[in-house]
Amino acid sequence: MQRRHFLTMAGATAGAAVASPFVVRRAWAASPEVTLKFHHFLGPKSPAQVEMIEPWCKRIEEDSKGRVKIDIYPSMSLGGAPPQLFRQVATGVVDIIWAVNGYTPGLFPHCEVFELPTVFTNDIAATNLAMRAMYKDHIEKDYGAVHLLFNHVHAGQAIHMAKKPVHKVEDLNGTRLRVPGPTGVDVVKAVGAAPVTMPVPDLPQALSTNVVDGALIPWEIIPALQLQDVTKYQIEGPEKKRLGTTTFQVSMNKDKWAALPDDLKQVFDKNCGEEWLREVAKIWRMDDDNGIAVAVKHGNEHITLTDEAWDGFNKVLSPVVDSWAKAHEKIGGQDYVKTARDTIGKYAS
Repeated sequence: MQRRHFLTMAGATAGAAVASPFVVRRAWAASPEVTLKFHHFLGPKSPAQVEMIEPWCKRIEEDSKGRVKIDIYPSMSLGGAPPQLFRQVATGVVDIIWAVNGYTPGLFPHCEVFELPTVFTNDIAATNLAMRAMYKDHIEKDYGAVHLLFNHVHAGQAIHMAKKPVHKVEDLNGTRLRVPGPTGVDVVKAVGAAPVTMPVPDLPQALSTNVVDGALIPWEIIPALQLQDVTKYQIEGPEKKRLGTTTFQVSMNKDKWAALPDDLKQVFDKNCGEEWLREVAKIWRMDDDNGIAVAVKHGNEHITLTDEAWDGFNKVLSPVVDSWAKAHEKIGGQDYVKTARDTIGKYAS
């Protein structure tokens, strides 16, 4: 069967919320049995859409032999703000979302552990697979309102600075840093900075207007948001080590999932398994490498911290993990942290 080219409205810009929908259409010649609305917060040219969301949707459509069609609505084009995505899919306003768990603080404690510094360092695939392995016994409790398709993480929180270089943890004292969610808040406080929580599309303006001095965010978003124009320094630990990460979810409305025939459910399950999660890790690593290359080509300085400097970061960040464990004793506290570390270790490359 022949497929139509996807359509986007002219004028789409990465990360910009708009009133009119940018609909990416993929369909087969035959009429699909199921048409799903996939809503997310980044732009149609963002690496997340081009490299992950679009290929995933294409696989679902092809493996269903055209019985499923997924229309992608980027840039919050169906309305609302990024923190509202989970509610939108839970209530059926949309059918599928890709969202940052931390945008709705407190709802996903079993995933938060994977965001912690020293729990996540730099192994994307191992973390993705650990979340999958721990889903039935632990993480599923957080997703009663929706059907989770898969969780994943990005390459980890690196440091972007508008004007000030960072070579040791003390260099961050007194700065203001953007963070994506609650675990990032604790990290920033621990390094002596002031956390500023905001969705990623708001970051370029915040940097250019000095609302923040820097941000915790991976390299991959640099080209999409043109961060090379509003920062001068990109900083990370040795061997691409990072200050924790962010967990994401791709979830479907629970009623929409229940209404799918069993064979179509199997199509989704097939494309959300271990093989896909390993591929997602490669995608985010590749996009992260591409992002820092853009910044360096622009003239920004890429700073890799020394082992001694990284030890300084870990020293002040260890209490963040202890504090998180104490605050989450109801889900196992330190034992749950150990389970997460051990499970990541089983899949470590």
